[in-house]
Amino acid sequence: MKSSNPATRFARLGLGLAVLAAAVAWIASPGDAPASKDDVVPSKAGPGDIAARAATFLTLLDADARARATYDLAHEERLNWAFTPVSRNGLPLKDMTVEQRAAAHALLQTTMSSQGYHKANAIIELERILGILDGRPGRRDPEDYYVTIFGKPGADGPWAWRFEGHHLSLNFSSLTNELTVTGPAFMGANPATVPSGEKAGWRPLGREEDLARALLFMLNPEQREMAVIAERAPRDIITGNDREARLEGFEGIPASRLTDEQRDQLYRVIAEYVGNLEAEAAEAWMTRIRDEIPADDIHFAWAGSPEPGEGHYYRVHAPQFLIEYDNTQGNANHVHSVWRDLENDFGGDALRRHYEGGHEHQ
Repeated sequence: MKSSNPATRFARLGLGLAVLAAAVAWIASPGDAPASKDDVVPSKAGPGDIAARAATFLTLLDADARARATYDLAHEERLNWAFTPVSRNGLPLKDMTVEQRAAAHALLQTTMSSQGYHKANAIIELERILGILDGRPGRRDPEDYYVTIFGKPGADGPWAWRFEGHHLSLNFSSLTNELTVTGPAFMGANPATVPSGEKAGWRPLGREEDLARALLFMLNPEQREMAVIAERAPRDIITGNDREARLEGFEGIPASRLTDEQRDQLYRVIAEYVGNLEAEAAEAWMTRIRDEIPADDIHFAWAGSPEPGEGHYYRVHAPQFLIEYDNTQGNANHVHSVWRDLENDFGGDALRRHYEGGHEHQ
């Protein structure tokens, strides 16, 4: 019988409370200095390592669990992503053995940087905290996070996988032995700042807010007039859980209108999101953004109040990628944020090119 004690139930996630505590301690708290690129300690796993971890996870499942956890790569379910507390397909942590959970977390840890993995675990921990704050611990379940694998994991062919639950949707596509893409990658935090209890003041996604606000305050009046697109922030991220992220156009101030110091700060904002990805993917993205994407193409936009504790929204938008961040709900104490690869979400163009290349090869 499942224990009704929240602490006991969370311990069964396979991390163990000691590991979780270490992850929690790593996350930025109020007053922490923003992380630089050098502060991030990424994982060094390649697509082959990720495929091996996924294959190991599948070997631990019985036939019923495997049927729940797996889909064909082309199945419609692959695009059925959400970050709200809805009914989901896949295999939830609460239906896994300790060994299976450990393998699921090993897969997640291999696919992300240490920064991204710690944030993911912090978001899961917030689910327990939210239940306590709401006075309804049974309604918020830190074990209600699902693993779903699409296709057959392997180093020499395309496959994909997803880790998802409330405020967390991480979608990965491994296309070849040399390429893994991430997106959509959603992270949310409710509460954004824990108001009371043993973790009072804890802000798992605090850097995302602080770095962007610091950039806003670095702008001169003319620049800020360009950057601020609305006095009132939208209720949520604009693209929501759209399968294809689309905005009508580019708004805000282009990076070409920033000073070198301001542009470096913009890159710190971007690096906070890119730094959640596996090491090689993160390094490739930051090199591309700095060296290959024209500064005219990268736009920073802000909406809402510039003051902490009041509703605000921002985005960083280029033809190749989109970052959205919104903190308006729950009296501006409820964060939604997302990284979208506008060319390769769900494998996208990269998967199409892989198939085309394979057909030409044949």
